[in-house]
Amino acid sequence: MLSLLAALDPEIVFPVKEIPEVSWFHAVLSHPLIKSLSPLPMMAALAPLIYLFLRRSWRELDQEARALREADGAAPDYRPVACLVIVAVVLTLQEYYGGRQFYDQVLKPWLTDLEPNHSWLKLRKYDEYYGYCWWSFSRVAGYVFIPFTAWKFLFPKDSLLDMGLRTRGLWKHAWMYGVLLLIVVPPVFVAATMGDFGSYYPFYKNSSRSWWDFLAWEGIYFAQFFALEMFFRGFIVGALRRMGFAAVFVMAVPYCMIHYGKPYMEAQGAIIAGVVLGSLAMWTRSIYGGVVVHVIVAFLMDILALLRRDALPDTFWPGG
Repeated sequence: MLSLLAALDPEIVFPVKEIPEVSWFHAVLSHPLIKSLSPLPMMAALAPLIYLFLRRSWRELDQEARALREADGAAPDYRPVACLVIVAVVLTLQEYYGGRQFYDQVLKPWLTDLEPNHSWLKLRKYDEYYGYCWWSFSRVAGYVFIPFTAWKFLFPKDSLLDMGLRTRGLWKHAWMYGVLLLIVVPPVFVAATMGDFGSYYPFYKNSSRSWWDFLAWEGIYFAQFFALEMFFRGFIVGALRRMGFAAVFVMAVPYCMIHYGKPYMEAQGAIIAGVVLGSLAMWTRSIYGGVVVHVIVAFLMDILALLRRDALPDTFWPGG
């Protein structure tokens, strides 16, 4: 039919898009029933290995928690209540004021008014990037400044260094994070072959425009990962330390939920990542190894997604 129409009028040009071939393996994995249930046997298979890997740290965390509770005596401990209220407030603020909608309604009009006197803003060119700058800033402010400031005000005798900010013993435990990377990286390559992955990353779609756009994006992306680790693996498990290793599983619930809207397999994987990274951070009192793991995996996911779309930048500076 297209050939007949083209013959009648040679000037007509029909857009043609080649449909990529899909292997039976990817077709099976993409079936809704298979895709929805596949993480369950994976998590069941990993559970004994995670237990063997973390049982020593869990035992020590429970012993420490018991000693802390005994030292407190019969005095009521308001830390869990304060922690969970702060978490709820922070996540709610992020949801309603930390995203693109707030930027479009409040900040973008303000930048539009500024642009005539500040031509370097180039709002049309960098509008999407400015939106993500606000997203990253709101994460840093919400995950770090609000909870840590509030905690010091409510519990001035508690050391904020115990909320994942200690560096002693960092190199001693570095091998654990190395092992974790060896386990996590292969599934990332598998996920990179799935359609929703390639179309979802990077968040900043102009990352493919130039290497400058890509690196500028990765900079604010990494900043919010550092803040995220401080909040989930530092603040929450540190505030709930008197609960023992159960604090890790409390933290894993909201951590999994912030992944809603991302690819399904990633959201399910966040449960495992939350438990493992949370346990190590709580045990070592350090989030820095988790930050490195998170940054490497995120960078790899962005690069693989661009490669899948054949969209790696071919110039350093964006034109225009």
